[in-house]
Amino acid sequence: MSKNYSIVVIPTYNELDNISDIIDEIFSLNYNFHVLVVDDNSPDKTYKIVEEKIVEHIERLFLIKRDQKSGLGSAYMTAFDWVINSSNNYNRIYTMDADFSHNPKDLLRMKVFLDKNGMDLVIGSRYITGVNVVNWPIQRVLLSYFGSMYARIITGVSIMDLTSGYVGYKTKVIKDILRKGIEFNGYAYQIEMKYKAHLLGYKFYEIPIIFTDRTKGDSKMNFSIVPEAIFGLIKMRFKFLFSKL
Repeated sequence: MSKNYSIVVIPTYNELDNISDIIDEIFSLNYNFHVLVVDDNSPDKTYKIVEEKIVEHIERLFLIKRDQKSGLGSAYMTAFDWVINSSNNYNRIYTMDADFSHNPKDLLRMKVFLDKNGMDLVIGSRYITGVNVVNWPIQRVLLSYFGSMYARIITGVSIMDLTSGYVGYKTKVIKDILRKGIEFNGYAYQIEMKYKAHLLGYKFYEIPIIFTDRTKGDSKMNFSIVPEAIFGLIKMRFKFLFSKL
């Protein structure tokens, strides 16, 4: 009989200084998490470190190396397709960043709500108990906080941190979302995933996390993501409303 496993998906681009430590931290937890790294052909050769570590963790660590930097949403779609078609029968999928802004220990807290509390997705939330962000410049805090507020208004979804990338899903949620299709590839992708889970009637829960800005490597965030988030969400919402009519 096949076993049920949980897998953590980590997209990377130039995370040479972080990737080994984040993998070790996840594997040190008191649960048999697997890890899938999706690397977009990092110039710093992040994927080489992963390839070396696969030798140590042959049954728990996996790598998808893509040809070029193709966007966050695209990286996750590639990963989800791999996970769904894996022979390991993964029934839980977690997404997180490689730079330690997401504390790996919170995976165990998420797991409780997916396994024992009947939730279908669990969001690691920076804003459910105030603003729990450490060492971010004020412009990024404002962009993220008011971005989530704007997304709540447009989508009507009562999640405080719609832009969070630290999420745990039951695999059935991912399968159903993929059947509906994903339109966005950047900042708005995170919002779209939660919005479509909401439309499908899945139960979600936010747990408070402390989000700490990276200390190694460079941020991939820039203000070019704003137009997609502003106009893309309006388009997405109107498409849903017109489909109801």
